[in-house]
Amino acid sequence: MEIATKEQLRGVFLRWAVVTVPLILLLGFASSRIAPAGAQNRWYAALARPGITPPDWVFPVAWSAIYIMMGLALAMIINARGSRLRGLAIALFVLQLVLNLAWSPLFFGMHQVSSALILLVAIFVAALATTLVFGRIRPAAAWLMVPYLVWLCFAGVLNWEIERLNPNASTLVPSSPSAQMNF
Repeated sequence: MEIATKEQLRGVFLRWAVVTVPLILLLGFASSRIAPAGAQNRWYAALARPGITPPDWVFPVAWSAIYIMMGLALAMIINARGSRLRGLAIALFVLQLVLNLAWSPLFFGMHQVSSALILLVAIFVAALATTLVFGRIRPAAAWLMVPYLVWLCFAGVLNWEIERLNPNASTLVPSSPSAQMNF
């Protein structure tokens, strides 16, 4: 058995990244398509939103960047074959990702603002645990998770504010689109 060169290790990392990054992007995209979000969601459009709510275009851009960084971080951890914490790190990553993918259908599809906020707290705890374990294996992988943690905090503030501004959000039924033409 020979020790792998840096070039060989880099090549293995890149092969994993070619799998993990598109997979996580695809899963995130699929989750966001279960229920329309933003302006395409009449329920969400009818909600009172806080002034700090970014324009709709910011969300797919931010999530795409976050999912790319998460995929790269996961590839680093998968590539860390000698680490005794590798299995735990991957399990925590999968847990936080499954929770993450459940948020959009819960909030936009089921209109469960309070439950979505509780879920965001669970996502943050799982993502923080993931980041801490990643840091024990590959500090660079942990740093790639930091923007995700920051975004989760921001999403939590937005979710909390939407809940505060719309106490009956789950019962809100937006008016149906009119077939009548207005001149």
